[in-house]
Amino acid sequence: MSGRSRSRIRRCLAALAVVLSLGFAAPRAAPGDPYPGPYWVNPATSAATQAAVWSRAGRIADAALIEQISLRPQAEWPLPEGVEQSVRGVTSAAALAGRVPVLVAYNIPHRDCEGDSQGGAEDAADYRLWIDSFARGIGERPAVVIVEPDAVAHLVDGCESAPSKERLTLLAYAVGQLKRGPATKVYLDAGHSDWISDLSALSDQLVQAGVGKADGFSLNVSAFQTNASSAEYGHRLSAALGGKHFVVDTSRNGNGPYSGSDSWCNPPGRALGTPPTATTGDPLIDAYLWIKRPGESDGTCRGGPSAGHWWPKYAVELARGAGA
Repeated sequence: MSGRSRSRIRRCLAALAVVLSLGFAAPRAAPGDPYPGPYWVNPATSAATQAAVWSRAGRIADAALIEQISLRPQAEWPLPEGVEQSVRGVTSAAALAGRVPVLVAYNIPHRDCEGDSQGGAEDAADYRLWIDSFARGIGERPAVVIVEPDAVAHLVDGCESAPSKERLTLLAYAVGQLKRGPATKVYLDAGHSDWISDLSALSDQLVQAGVGKADGFSLNVSAFQTNASSAEYGHRLSAALGGKHFVVDTSRNGNGPYSGSDSWCNPPGRALGTPPTATTGDPLIDAYLWIKRPGESDGTCRGGPSAGHWWPKYAVELARGAGA
């Protein structure tokens, strides 16, 4: 066995140990590492490309602002097509780097209840096959997976386009399949602190959706609620679920929520929030994560591109707001 092969094996084993250990203990950062911590930074994001383009064009100040995004770990949202190969590529690259990737499973049928991010698998059978492929892509490598943002909260909120029993069954299937990975941590999404006030109804639906087999739940994905608001809400929901842990999306909550109309869609004056970390100071909060990729549009409101597309103007505003 070559020295290079032995080195790769050691890095993979180190990455596995990171996830299996309690609290995601971070590996020691390499010299010059811009972000010491357990989570993987994809070097080929739209933010990284934008920073390089602007740097070459002499837009040094703007490039530096975008680097506030590009040098931080962000979740990967694999497309439905070729999901097994995509997830395998991400988890393999992260394992070789000795880091943990964050992935989002987002393909439930009637995904956004006919909202701007509508789509999803064609039917239940198609979704099961997709989740199977997603789980195979992870294999035994380390990963954190956020399962279906908004899917449960939409049901509690009265989504009419998604059959309730089918959706809950599919979510429970997704949690079960993903948890077969020995180094996979799974968080079932629970909306955000300014959405569902009936925690009894929400917790009941989460239980039916398989949260008992998950490592916990996620809050504030693609939303703007403060850390304090998410923590207070998360603690109450955790109590209703028997002490479940949770993670919080802090990608754009630096200035909290917007008070004007369409507060969910590319609101102005927002800012990057707490950088991703597994050191939260709260025993129930496993991590602050950038699950929504900062700079990707919520939809065509306020002059933005379609949902999920990179919007450099908004990315700069978020980074500038964080430095204000």
